[in-house]
Amino acid sequence: MDGLAKAAGHVDRRAPLKAYCTGLLLPGERKSVEPMAARLAPDNIRRTHQSLHHLVADAPWSDEALLATVRSSVLLGMKANGPLVAWIIDDTGFVKKGTHSVGVARQYCGQVGKQENCRVAVSLSVTTHQASLPIAWRLYLPESWAKDGERRKQTGVPAEIAFQTKPAIALEQIRQAVEQQVPSAPVLADAAYGNDTQFREGITGLELRYVVGVHENMTVWRPGETPRPKPRRKGKGRPPTRLHRDAQHQPVAVKQLALGLPEQAWRTVVWREGTRHRLKSRFAAVRIRPAHRDEKRHQPYPEEWLLMEWPAGEPDPTKYWLSTLPMQTRLTALVRLAKHRWIIERDYEELKQELGLGHYEGRGWRGFHHHATLSIAAYGFLVLERTRFSPSTRGSRLELRATKIPPHFQPRGSPRARRTA
Repeated sequence: MDGLAKAAGHVDRRAPLKAYCTGLLLPGERKSVEPMAARLAPDNIRRTHQSLHHLVADAPWSDEALLATVRSSVLLGMKANGPLVAWIIDDTGFVKKGTHSVGVARQYCGQVGKQENCRVAVSLSVTTHQASLPIAWRLYLPESWAKDGERRKQTGVPAEIAFQTKPAIALEQIRQAVEQQVPSAPVLADAAYGNDTQFREGITGLELRYVVGVHENMTVWRPGETPRPKPRRKGKGRPPTRLHRDAQHQPVAVKQLALGLPEQAWRTVVWREGTRHRLKSRFAAVRIRPAHRDEKRHQPYPEEWLLMEWPAGEPDPTKYWLSTLPMQTRLTALVRLAKHRWIIERDYEELKQELGLGHYEGRGWRGFHHHATLSIAAYGFLVLERTRFSPSTRGSRLELRATKIPPHFQPRGSPRARRTA
């Protein structure tokens, strides 16, 4: 906590920062500012509320600097129990009413699995086999918000923040992690990111490997096939340099390729122990070249792995991944890394349910990110505590006790709150 307080800058922020993180760790249904103030100082709620609110909504400390401090301390503990396995890109949604909170719009929300009025944040996490920690966090600002000067001004969106797609935000986070010399590992992401060719090329350009999901309709060249050079035209002129397709030489969708594989290409692989039984399914992997708009290129895409999953009893294959892991990589290693994304589901579950990640009630850009940063800092403490115990030991329960809230306390906005003059 002393290290985090120092990263927050001004000495006056140190006590509120420690109090805020303590409030996030204490038991309580809501982890917004006012209920936390009531738990922390039941005899002085108003003053504590003002102090915490100023820290999270107004104080100009750097989220990046504080997250870097969290990362440097927590990674040491994580790596003591094993090396980094992967960097994981993901996003999470927060259902929100109204239209005034920064970034809120009707868009796909993973929390409910459909289009909903919400805001979405993109994160980069680093993981070992047993633990994971978010190290970068950024709100996705829809284009309607990015172009609305009035709403930007009201919510304090920085002038340098322009519209970026989620893959572009994720690639920027990865680039910053490389610049900060975070120990490297393969990048994992789902199909919302893996289908973006620029995202995959950006990762390769940073000299990182990846295992990313792709959609079933993505096109690739069959194993052993490559796009052909365009035939030379008769007569004068410069010879063509772009690649060529014709009716007899076309790429195929990954689903079509999977359906055409022989039965012996599929193998049953166990990738980890589940809560009740071992998790296993049928997989196949072949070396292919992506074909996305390669007729506009002068050289074919490099060869990489296409991993496919077809569970027993399913009528069709269900999932697909592209990977730039080395050619000698075994199928089991490919599968285990592709399936390693499950670990950050625990991150979001605990951050949202236990540490109040989605409980912040303010509307501003700064407050949204400050609250998330402090939630991640509190989560980093839990991760660090768990590294002190064997993975099979339930030694991470803190058993912290909160001061009782005054019986007549009603947070603002409560349906039972008394009317004020």
